[in-house]
Amino acid sequence: MKTYRLNRLFNAKSGRCFDVAIDHGFFNQPGFLTGIEDMQRAVDTVVQAGPDAVQLTTGQARHLQKIPGRQKPSLVLRTDVANVYGRELPTEPMSAMIAEPALQAVRLDAACMCVNLFQIPDAAGVTNQCIENICGLKLESDYYGMPMMVEPLVFRPNSEAGGYMVDGDLVKIQHLVRQAVELGADVIKADPTDDVSVYHKVVEAAGGIPVLVRGGGRAPDEEILARTEELIKQGVSGIVYGRNVVQHANPAGMVAALMAIVHDGATAKQAAKHLSSK
Repeated sequence: MKTYRLNRLFNAKSGRCFDVAIDHGFFNQPGFLTGIEDMQRAVDTVVQAGPDAVQLTTGQARHLQKIPGRQKPSLVLRTDVANVYGRELPTEPMSAMIAEPALQAVRLDAACMCVNLFQIPDAAGVTNQCIENICGLKLESDYYGMPMMVEPLVFRPNSEAGGYMVDGDLVKIQHLVRQAVELGADVIKADPTDDVSVYHKVVEAAGGIPVLVRGGGRAPDEEILARTEELIKQGVSGIVYGRNVVQHANPAGMVAALMAIVHDGATAKQAAKHLSSK
């Protein structure tokens, strides 16, 4: 049954996936709502652009799933909420699961569910919570046939720029990805490395489990497109970008540009032409 759902997640033409993450409001962090203040509008804009999947929470999945027709993107359900994204870590960092996540994913007709695996300086306790979350979710995942996407995130110290500042060290990312695979991930959503040309080593560490690369913080268009082109060359199975889509002046154009790279093998220069059309 997992294969059936994964067939809805990955594009039949290329075998890859472009998932647009719009779950940032789950984390109660100032600045995370930029571009998604009006969720119905944000979801409608992304859906019309036609990515393979949209990542949403239990409370916001309705905006996607109420859309009629068979061609809308698949739902990836966010299953855990954390408080670790601010410039200062809270006294009690945590990552908490929603109740019966796989059952909720089935009821919402999701194709996959996503759960974090944090590695944060001075916050070993929250890593332990993540491992416990994943171990519990694995049983539900197998029982309901709901694929489990594990998101191994290696943070730089929060004091530098908050918890979304990626530590792009190859070894750290490689090892955390391997741990996620060992814990039973069906799909990996991982950080980019500082040197994208070595990313094939992360793919290798995943041992055949599809690796999707997250976009991280907002970056210039040229950087995002060039990085995506190189990641595809490195053998990744797709991307999960959020703020670089929903905070863009032309979200639909950015989706089209990224889809061209991910599914059609376009170069960054060729893909950039989509950004000039609205």
